[in-house]
Amino acid sequence: MLNKRALKTYFQKLDYVLLITAVLLSVCGFIAVFSATRSLDAGTRQMVVQFAAAFLGICLMLFLAWVDYESYSEITKYIFLGSVGILIFVLIFGEGKEETGANSWIRVAGVGIQPSELVKLTFAITFSVHLTKAKESINSLRTVLSLVTHFAILFGLVILQNDTGTALVFLFMFICMVFVAGISYKYVFAAVGTGLALTPLAWFLLSDYQKNRILVFINPERDAAGAGFQVMQSKIAIGSGQVFGRGYMQGPQNQLAMLPEKNTDFIYGVIGEEFGFVGTLIILALLVILIARCIYIAQKAKNDMGSYMCVGLAAMFTFHTFENICMCIGLMPVTGIPLPFVSYGGSSVMTNFMAIGLLQSVWSRRRVINFGD
Repeated sequence: MLNKRALKTYFQKLDYVLLITAVLLSVCGFIAVFSATRSLDAGTRQMVVQFAAAFLGICLMLFLAWVDYESYSEITKYIFLGSVGILIFVLIFGEGKEETGANSWIRVAGVGIQPSELVKLTFAITFSVHLTKAKESINSLRTVLSLVTHFAILFGLVILQNDTGTALVFLFMFICMVFVAGISYKYVFAAVGTGLALTPLAWFLLSDYQKNRILVFINPERDAAGAGFQVMQSKIAIGSGQVFGRGYMQGPQNQLAMLPEKNTDFIYGVIGEEFGFVGTLIILALLVILIARCIYIAQKAKNDMGSYMCVGLAAMFTFHTFENICMCIGLMPVTGIPLPFVSYGGSSVMTNFMAIGLLQSVWSRRRVINFGD
């Protein structure tokens, strides 16, 4: 049973810069999603889902902050096998291909759950343990192959779900974590060379809709009424907001439902239209603070496992931020990546808060602390 002193110590050791930044982003998300869903039939239900996911996410965040992150090293195999199992389950029984092109969702009581979001966290945990154990032999071929296999199993299962965007998040996390762990540049150059050599082959392995997204990214006017419509409308919405925006709930692209996926993938377009350059800059600044804090906590971690895990989570937030914002302004292909804490999506919001919980666990234990004293 927790006593008052233990509870006080627990809350004193939280990183409130990280916590407040995450909460502010979530509040901005509620404001933007409410405006974006105003013209949607399921708007009220989506707001309920968003609030419920945020509440559950905060509860799980506080729990994960309490749990010693080092304890996960004792059950790493079970966490990894559970991750593989849930991805295989989704691959067989999942839904969503008709709506998004990716078979990556499980429906529970009418609410969609995307397990691959949670697997990002388990990957950060299990891979950080793997890297810690392999640190002394990080550049031996056998170790590198084992690390690549660890990553490739999860990456491959997500690719088979046809969810390229999420798969790229795993790839970026993997790259950042092995780089920080001290992987030799000879492996980096070999990987880059292999990737470039296989690029032509990869094109033929892409599905038609994925090829079309890339072609439309190069020339949105190629399919202005189809795949290019989203990006073109997003750019119009952001541009029309100018410096201070058109006003809350006053954006025509948003309120007239001319901006597709405005509550999820293109929520940044809604913010740009209604709050202008100032609004988008505030969101970007909060996300940069969040990522910078993740890196700071990684530097302060008391051991390699904590450091690697924080780097993986920082990479996750970085890729989501970069890809989402860039696709909204036409600088990256559309991949269906949500903006952290801001886009509508129960799985995404809950996962983001759980990631904050893992980061808090590392921060509060940067020195040896016994909460039970």
